[in-house]
Amino acid sequence: MPSPLLVNLTSLLDDAKCYALVRQHRWPDGVRCPHCASASVARHGFDDTHRERQRYRCKSCQARFDDLTGTVLAGHHQPLRVWVLCLYLMGLNLSNRQIAQELDLVASDVQAMTEQLRAGFAAKAPPPPLNGTVEIDEVYVVAGHKGQPAEVAKRGARDGAAG
Repeated sequence: MPSPLLVNLTSLLDDAKCYALVRQHRWPDGVRCPHCASASVARHGFDDTHRERQRYRCKSCQARFDDLTGTVLAGHHQPLRVWVLCLYLMGLNLSNRQIAQELDLVASDVQAMTEQLRAGFAAKAPPPPLNGTVEIDEVYVVAGHKGQPAEVAKRGARDGAAG
């Protein structure tokens, strides 16, 4: 029996299934209003441009919202299946250029998508708990001399002699 966390990629190529997956993961205990968190919500038709995207109306605060409201996926022109595939390809550790080729997109669009997805994950990730003694290694980065250690050494000697 497959793990419940694994998703069959071919099943996500359909926008309706992608929206169903978003609803399942976003609201495992039932739809809640993203504005007031009320569970008193009614379906309110479908989006005009994406027929699979369910609209809702909150009975408590009267706010209207849809499956993607308040998520990193809201307000974009790419279909949800493209976002899901982009996320999958990111998980395979493909470069933005490779993802752009696989999805037949412009590299700058993929760059914006991957940045947005990463930022969304970073915002949701809880900070790691630090207890006891915490040690880190130092990192020294010299901007502008990437791959040119001789230039870094020369500059360090010059700066040391001047000081």
